[in-house]
Amino acid sequence: MLVNLLDNIDIWCFDSLSLRCLFALLTSLLLTLLCGKKIISFLHHHQTKGQPIREDGPKSHLLTKKGTPTMGGFMILGSAIISMSLFCCLSNAFVLTGISVLIIYGAVGFADDYLKVTRQSSNAMTAKMKLFLQFTTALVAILVISHHTPENYRFILNVPYFNWHFNISWLYILFAMFVIAGASNGVNLSDGLDGLAGGLLVLTFSVFAIFAYSAALAISFNQLPIIPSAQEVAVMCSAMIGGCLGFLRFNLKPAKIFMGDTGSLALGAFLGLVAVMLKQEIILAIAGFVFVGESISVMIQVGYFKITHGKRFFKMAPIHHHFEQSGWSEVKVVRTFWCVGLVMGIIGLLALL
Repeated sequence: MLVNLLDNIDIWCFDSLSLRCLFALLTSLLLTLLCGKKIISFLHHHQTKGQPIREDGPKSHLLTKKGTPTMGGFMILGSAIISMSLFCCLSNAFVLTGISVLIIYGAVGFADDYLKVTRQSSNAMTAKMKLFLQFTTALVAILVISHHTPENYRFILNVPYFNWHFNISWLYILFAMFVIAGASNGVNLSDGLDGLAGGLLVLTFSVFAIFAYSAALAISFNQLPIIPSAQEVAVMCSAMIGGCLGFLRFNLKPAKIFMGDTGSLALGAFLGLVAVMLKQEIILAIAGFVFVGESISVMIQVGYFKITHGKRFFKMAPIHHHFEQSGWSEVKVVRTFWCVGLVMGIIGLLALL
């Protein structure tokens, strides 16, 4: 592939890793931009009614979003996987696992989206079935990643800022499964407003690209876990950034296409997998603070509803809908959440100092 070619290029101020990250980002970005309109046209033709809109959701959504096609995650997944295939080492276990997770979670999301579109119902695949597939795939991915991680870091929980490392033995497997599945569902819950999930993913993947780049080149002042495949993780994150940036061209308000479960489940799972690969799960909770908040808001809403026999803690969950119901415009909510994501991403990066 192009990896061997880039290793032989000697350009002042660039090393092969920098070039691979740059080209991976630009390739996925350009592929998404070039293919976006055709994909939207194809999906619009085959989804006459588009994605079903929640009847109990904001009334403005029924008016402005009805008929918009879904499954836009195909844009990001397709462009990112092609880019990874060109600029990553395909014999690397981390790369193969990452691509496999994208494909499997993407297939689960596609099945859910397909059932939603054909049945015109916001509830398609059962939650138990989705969770089973998510956790099973996560387990296999973690076992592979752990096998190819240095033994002294294999079951380590890294605590940033304090440079603490705890070996939690086999409990790490369970913990990592929840990280991957939790990130998948967190991104899925955040995909409810035009541009919200896509913009947050750009920010979060950027944080992990910097962490992976730092780990690969050992340029951190603090000791990062030694991950031999950190270079490949940096390139994969770069490909994701490009794909998400290109998708925003079509997903910003007014959205011409929705990401759907096809994209959100797969991208969230991949984000969690990257955190596990780099042993930076706590950084994911910090840099992905909005995703965590969206998930917690749903848990609070459901729990409070059951305890109080019908009362609601928020006006609507996930929490981005609460702000909409409180009078905020969709654009204001998205921009505010982006700003929160940016600030938390910067706080996450401070762990490198």
